[in-house]
Amino acid sequence: MADARALPARLEQQRHAFTAEPYPSAAVRRDRLARLATMTRQHRDEIVRAIRQDFGHRAEAETRLAEIATLLEAVRHARRRLKRWMKPRKAAVPWRLAPARARVHRQPLGVVGIIAPANYPWQLALLPAVDALAAGNRVMLKPSEHAPTTAALMARLVARYFAPTELDVVEGDAEVGRAFAALPFDHLLFTGPASIGREVAGVAAEGLTPVTLELGGKTPAIVADDADLTHAARRIAFGKWLNAGQTCIAPDHVLIDAARLPAFVEALREAVATFYPRGTASDDYSAVPGETARARLETMLAEARDHGCRVIELGERIELSRGAKLPPTLVIDPTAGLAIMREEIFGPWLPVIGLRDFEAALARVAEGPRPLALYAFTDDPARHRRLMEETRSGGVVFNDTLWHVAVPGLPFGGVGESGLGAYHGEAGFLRFSHQRSVFVQSRRSPVGLLNPPYRKWLLNLLGL
Repeated sequence: MADARALPARLEQQRHAFTAEPYPSAAVRRDRLARLATMTRQHRDEIVRAIRQDFGHRAEAETRLAEIATLLEAVRHARRRLKRWMKPRKAAVPWRLAPARARVHRQPLGVVGIIAPANYPWQLALLPAVDALAAGNRVMLKPSEHAPTTAALMARLVARYFAPTELDVVEGDAEVGRAFAALPFDHLLFTGPASIGREVAGVAAEGLTPVTLELGGKTPAIVADDADLTHAARRIAFGKWLNAGQTCIAPDHVLIDAARLPAFVEALREAVATFYPRGTASDDYSAVPGETARARLETMLAEARDHGCRVIELGERIELSRGAKLPPTLVIDPTAGLAIMREEIFGPWLPVIGLRDFEAALARVAEGPRPLALYAFTDDPARHRRLMEETRSGGVVFNDTLWHVAVPGLPFGGVGESGLGAYHGEAGFLRFSHQRSVFVQSRRSPVGLLNPPYRKWLLNLLGL
């Protein structure tokens, strides 16, 4: 556990190292990325066990898919494209300034701070580090105190594979986290709930630290009248109950024509039975760790019951030594005032809401807070176009859920209440770079003719 009072010295150590090497070569950056991949690949089984211990139970396949494979793919993507990303970009020069030249130089920021959550404790800590290291920065990382086994493993492995001046893991509780957020980083990335994100942004603002906030929110899934219900149910079930709903881009609720709602509920039943033949006892179904998180979810569900909502549990609750398996649960037609519709659920409850038609669903999404993702099941090109033009969200997926996050070339980030800024791939490289303007004047430049005293005839000739 780190001493909060020692954090400024650790930051200063990284800053000195950056000053000594302010523009690492492509070879140095590729080496750092390679070590990150090797560390993850070589210790995969340890990572799986650590995350399972923190959760009480985490499906091994989910950890390998969402934590390990995602990180390794991001490293491959960055290493293959790094030289192109680093190359300065030419900028067009107005004819009046010819023959001057201009370019944009992509310069490392310095030291990047990362505050990670517990729901994907390996991926959401180290995926931003991939982008920051690719951009030539030093990185300080604060993993979640709610995944202590994973945090301890990460700190031990990073210390083996990296110098503390390259990548430094800071273990600690919420007090250490607050001190970490207050450090004068050159950039700070936070992933987590909006309530804490606002606090982090406020603390960072005192030092004018630029921030990227990945916050989540109420991600809707629209099932239009032309959608195949079996396909939609299976894809929504996958996205919702991966990691027991503890995914910032999981479908938060479903909007569907009221006439199709009963058939869709049956399709969801079948999908859950197919995915988890032993119900919540299946090894492929993950647990919800933390008493506070479970109590919040239980309170949310109890309120929906008390207000007359039909609640359909698709399994049984199973208590574990750490955490509990909460069953996939459908909540039919909850009203807007209930907590389950006001707050991000971040668990296995899925509201299914019947509306008049696609127009009503589109209007509801357009009028609501801007989500981190928007899912729509329809093959109608006109509806695709309307969704793209009339709604706002961090990302859009048609006829599936979640998989946009597995494409390293797509920026990942929110808009409005779901976040600020994006990363992943080149977008992440740019997020952690300074786009430095460079203008090179020619000795033969005629701009000296524009010196005072000004000549009206010349201004007219130049169209000024």
